[in-house]
Amino acid sequence: MATDPAFSLVVDVWANPTGGRIPEIKRLFEQSSSDPALLERKLSPKALVGLMDAAGVSQICLAAWHRPGAVLTSNEEIAEYTRAYPTRIFGLVSVDLSDPVAAVKEIDHYVTKEGFKGLRVVPWLWNLPPSDRHYWPLFVKCVELDVPFLTQVGHTGPLCPSEVGRPIPHIDEVALKFPDLKIICGHIGYPWTAEMVSVAWKHANVYIDASAHSPKYYPPEFVAFANTTGRSKVMFGTNFPQLNWKDCVDGVRSFHGGGGEAGKRGGGGIRKEVLRGFMGENAKRVLKLPDVEPSPLRGNL
Repeated sequence: MATDPAFSLVVDVWANPTGGRIPEIKRLFEQSSSDPALLERKLSPKALVGLMDAAGVSQICLAAWHRPGAVLTSNEEIAEYTRAYPTRIFGLVSVDLSDPVAAVKEIDHYVTKEGFKGLRVVPWLWNLPPSDRHYWPLFVKCVELDVPFLTQVGHTGPLCPSEVGRPIPHIDEVALKFPDLKIICGHIGYPWTAEMVSVAWKHANVYIDASAHSPKYYPPEFVAFANTTGRSKVMFGTNFPQLNWKDCVDGVRSFHGGGGEAGKRGGGGIRKEVLRGFMGENAKRVLKLPDVEPSPLRGNL
């Protein structure tokens, strides 16, 4: 069977390490019917890539995690994965917002020395929106290094305040103050999806990824944007391990592109001609990802 070109490159721009150390996400996993083993057990690089291969995922962006007073998953731990599979797994730097000098040094080191592809900060962990001045030195460094800032938008699944995830005013203000900063907004922005779409439409360097949402339930505002003026500004994401890769990739096949369930409903969802950009090409362009090459750990299979 010929490979569907829409799925020839599948990039998950929002993936997390397994063996989570974040108490707040336990309830989110339970509500999402996530695999509890992935929350409790740290997978090796080889095991992680095995799950990617089984789902047809080409590349992932894997983030470190900091929170006030603690390193949950260090940048060095993520580097163990990126070194093992340098064209399959790409690191996203995480930093301590309360120490901007050290944070800027951390970004510089892991981007220039380890090839990490961006900075990711989850605002609800800090209860500080991206418009807060603690972020500003980090944005300057991202612009200098020409790497994107990835952040969560929308309501907070864990039991923490959601206001820090509002696209307007926070993402809008950041994009106005730092117009050269590439911003990838994860989790679509629900229930403020229309706000998120309007900000991405307004600003040249603002993008939206679909992580933490099952493809069956992508909001109509997001789908309409993807099919029209936003076709180059939307990206596939999962929030793995909350959602697993195989279910998400299969969900896109079933509910988008006019095939499967989408075809039965008259061709709803993201249009077939948009899927190639959405599933991987947009992420590859914005994050400057290399082509996939056979890994030395897997041989030349």
